[in-house]
Amino acid sequence: MRIVGLTMAFTLAASVAAGAAANPVKATSRFPEPLPEEPIPSVRGLPTAWPAAWVLIHDFHFSSIVDGRVMLVDTSSEDQPLKGIVRAAQFANMLVSPRRGEVLTAETFYSRLTRGDRTDAITIWDMATLQPKGEIVLPGGKRQQSVTYPQLFQFTNADKWALVANFTPAQSVSVVDLDSRKVLAEVDLPGCAQVYPTGERGFSSFCADGSILSVTLGADGQAVSSRTLEKVQDIDNQPLFSTPAWVGRTAWFVSYRGQIKAFDFSGDVARALGGSFNVGTADGGAPEWRPGGWQVIAADGAGKLFVLMSPNGREGSHKDGGTEVWVVDTASKARVARIPLRAVASAIALTRESKPQLVVARGDGVIDIHDAATGSFVRSLGTAGGANPILITAP
Repeated sequence: MRIVGLTMAFTLAASVAAGAAANPVKATSRFPEPLPEEPIPSVRGLPTAWPAAWVLIHDFHFSSIVDGRVMLVDTSSEDQPLKGIVRAAQFANMLVSPRRGEVLTAETFYSRLTRGDRTDAITIWDMATLQPKGEIVLPGGKRQQSVTYPQLFQFTNADKWALVANFTPAQSVSVVDLDSRKVLAEVDLPGCAQVYPTGERGFSSFCADGSILSVTLGADGQAVSSRTLEKVQDIDNQPLFSTPAWVGRTAWFVSYRGQIKAFDFSGDVARALGGSFNVGTADGGAPEWRPGGWQVIAADGAGKLFVLMSPNGREGSHKDGGTEVWVVDTASKARVARIPLRAVASAIALTRESKPQLVVARGDGVIDIHDAATGSFVRSLGTAGGANPILITAP
């Protein structure tokens, strides 16, 4: 019976096929023509100069830190904001240099993914293709591994050198020549942390006693002089967030309690600028409004500062994120606007457009865009910044 049934099935199939051959069905709207073959791989190129609306968003990827990445995002695009991805493994840090046409990531790898022999390296990516074009191995396995801060990896000497923060737990900075692709020197930083490019060749670091140390580097990358300025910040009462808003060589910092302070890093020695002031107060704080988040301050270059604020400010709340952005005028030293956000955010930045947009990285991973001038919500880019967007960089 099984054989007979199978024979009948084959006979029926053959009859249907013969009928189809005799009466071919023409393509209709119900049966469209097949799509043309698409070449594989199919990769779109990037413009030589990235538009001013584009930003780099560092996705720390907390659920899989070995798979961190940097997302290239077009903040003006509603339907296709993600333009590309650069891998940034294992507590990586990132730099971008339009002058060099490169994105740099300082990364750590293990031979068995999460264990085994450790390799620290600077990976060099081409801005036009987002493909790796080289790497510089950093000896000693000492690159600082921590949740990403931009001041752990910085340029100096007109983008010819990179400065890499180390932690073993002794603190130091490696000076790396990006052209010859070799380490030139290592500078000890006892009791000091973070790296702020200073002068033509050098850097400054904040120290645990409230001072700031400035180091000048020679043509060979070695430290030739240093100077310490005492008591530039009140560590106990007004500690500063380590990530500032840069306007040229001036860095604007905000403290955990909302005090704004500026430093000039254009000379060989950092200089604290006078006239610190506060972002202000407002009703509705429980117990009070304070800055909160990871990247909490941005500047538009025209005298306005944008500060991410939380109504639940208290001791230890400085990383909790914020629900509003307060706009402060540096000339009048007064708050001039409050921008309500659609959700708790951890990072903010401004695009480099003539009319800047405020880019907001929310705690749920969504990227929102606001008009910086009016504060009005413009669009949501969804999760174009990845799973855990933590830092935003406008090239």
